[in-house]
Amino acid sequence: MTWIKKMYERYQEMVDYVLFGVATTVVNIVVFFLLDTVIGIPYLVANAIAIIASILFAFYTNKKYVFKTHTPTFKAAFREFYLFVGFRLVSGLFDMLSMWILVDVLSFGTNTAKIATQFIIVAVNYLSSKFFVFKG
Repeated sequence: MTWIKKMYERYQEMVDYVLFGVATTVVNIVVFFLLDTVIGIPYLVANAIAIIASILFAFYTNKKYVFKTHTPTFKAAFREFYLFVGFRLVSGLFDMLSMWILVDVLSFGTNTAKIATQFIIVAVNYLSSKFFVFKG
């Protein structure tokens, strides 16, 4: 059992990032389902709200539980926030472009392309959060 604890401690940040990434995906899907299917909001509006909710959830969990940064001022906290949102929006555009290239240019199936794209997006989001947003 000790070696498991040592491995977790060594890779804790990455493990926590994956766990909270899964939780963020669940937030996105549940919010979308509730707004679109249960309440009947148009799907594009529901999707936009779900994305915003998942970005906010991801920011909070990444800051508090994954990267564990403490910002002494509102200005520093706001800087983390706008960098986080900015990078997430950029990765969202990258996601769209990757899907287009994989599906329309390289003729991948849509599900295969989405899975392949998500591995890249998770890595890009992790690196941008670690090295540019939550540097503290």
